[in-house]
Order: sequence, then C-alpha cells, then structure tokens
Amino acid sequence: MRVGGQARWLLEPTTPEELREAYLAARERDLPIRYLGGGANIIPADGVWEGVVICTTQMRRIFRPLPGTENDSPLEEDEPDARTAMPPVEQDPRLIAWAGTTLPALMRAARDLGLSGLEGLAGVPGQVGGGIAMNAGGTWGDLWDHAEYVQVINHGGEFQTLTREEANPTYRNGGVHGSLVVGAVWRLEPRPRLVVQEQIAEYLRHKRDVQPVTESSAGCIFKNPDKEKSEGRSAGALVDQMGLKGLTIGAAQVSQKHANFIINNGGATASDVYQLMDEVRDRVAQKSGVELEFEVKRWLV
Repeated sequence: MRVGGQARWLLEPTTPEELREAYLAARERDLPIRYLGGGANIIPADGVWEGVVICTTQMRRIFRPLPGTENDSPLEEDEPDARTAMPPVEQDPRLIAWAGTTLPALMRAARDLGLSGLEGLAGVPGQVGGGIAMNAGGTWGDLWDHAEYVQVINHGGEFQTLTREEANPTYRNGGVHGSLVVGAVWRLEPRPRLVVQEQIAEYLRHKRDVQPVTESSAGCIFKNPDKEKSEGRSAGALVDQMGLKGLTIGAAQVSQKHANFIINNGGATASDVYQLMDEVRDRVAQKSGVELEFEVKRWLV
C-alpha cells in the first residue's frame, strides 16, 4: 500500500530455528510482536510502533521432500546426497515451502515440476506464512485447498504440526489461531506443465482485466459477506452499487476498476486509507444494511 510508519525493532530470521529464536527473544523481553511477510494484506498506521516486527522475507525456500520423509517431519531442508535419486513427481507429488516464499514463486515452482493445484493463486500477492494464516486465495481456490499440514511456532514457543483437519481452515481464516507459520506441505496432482501454464495464464488475464493489479493497494479491503444477508452480492458489488467507486480521501481512492480495492494515488497516508475504509463501510451499512468486515489488517500504533 506504500503507507504507514516505522517499527522500533525488525528481526529477519533465515531459518525455522532462527524464527523461533527471534520469537523467544522478543517474548523474554516482554515486547509486543507482529509478524510480517510481504505486507500484501497489511496497512500499518502512521507513526512509530514500539514493538518487534518479525519479518520472514529471508525464509525463501521451496523444495521436495527426500525419499522416505514422513508427513509429520519438520520442514527442514535436508541436502540430498549426490547418489540420492529423487522419485518422479508421479510417485511423490508433494511440495514444501517456508514462510517467506512468495505465492507467485510457489505457484511457478509447482508449474515447473508439472504439478497442479496452485493455479488459483495466479495474481495473489504475499507470502506463504501470511497466506496460510489467512487462507489466502480467490475465485479459483485457496492456499489451504491442497495443503496436507503446516508447521507453526505456538504461543509456548514450540514447533507444532497442524494437519488440515486440525486447523479446519475456513474463508480467510487459516485456523492457526495467532501461531507463527513456519512453512507448509502441499500434495498436488501431476499434470502436463503446458496445461498448468495455460491455466495460470488464463487466470492472470482475467485478473488484469478486472483488478487494479498495477496500482499500490492492499488487495481486497473487505471480506465477501454472507450471501443470504447480501442477497448474493460480493463486497465489491455492494460498494459499486452504492456508487462509491472513485470516492477519495486525501490521496486514497476507491478503485474505479474494482470497488473492493483502495489505491494509493501517490502520497496517501495510512490515516487517509483508514478514513476511507471506515467511510465506505459506514455508507454500505446505511444504504444496504450489510455490515462489511475488513479483510486487510490495520496495524495501529
């Protein structure tokens, strides 16, 4: 979104163990903690936040499990012996990624291996950690759809494995309950690479047609409401029907292309964006009776 202030402390671990050490170090000093991946779904407030931000951007690892690796093994990247023959993807179609892996990189890795199941992430920004925590996705699928299990650091500072059944992810809620995501394992479906590539290209073409993908934004501002309460209308459709496209406060504006996006036209402050978010939500509630819920996270100081 290109708005917001600063944090007093920024920690950038590069491995799961360093991630745990960063978490424990902040806990030992009784400092408030926030987790940051790519920041695609976060709008930090102006000013200085007197806490610790643990950023997982340096934890960019994507790899296949070694032969014989059990489903509940830690997500450590073991170096295969030169004599180790990795099985064909048809025999083991699993893919592992750490929290700092970007969703586009994860999707491309699956494509290059000829694995299908992550094409629905086309055009979805952000990283694996935040994506798992919020079950990121869109019209064509969510990140948890093919995940077998994730590894987190729980509130006690210990590594913990959560299967899909244990997390029970729902719409925009990954079910990790505030734990810090370390990484995840997906079981995908072998498919010809060119077929996977064409599906991704089709989804990307559609997104570019209907969303302001080249503008500075935080993605969808509101979650889609309950269909019964909204008469089947999405959040974007509700905002559009209220005539709010183009509504501007400061340099923040409701996108003319997609009403569920707020863009920074250059020089917007977090305060501008917050005020516009509240104004849109209030007007939609007054005119339609539907109370929209924020999908983006507002980091207040």
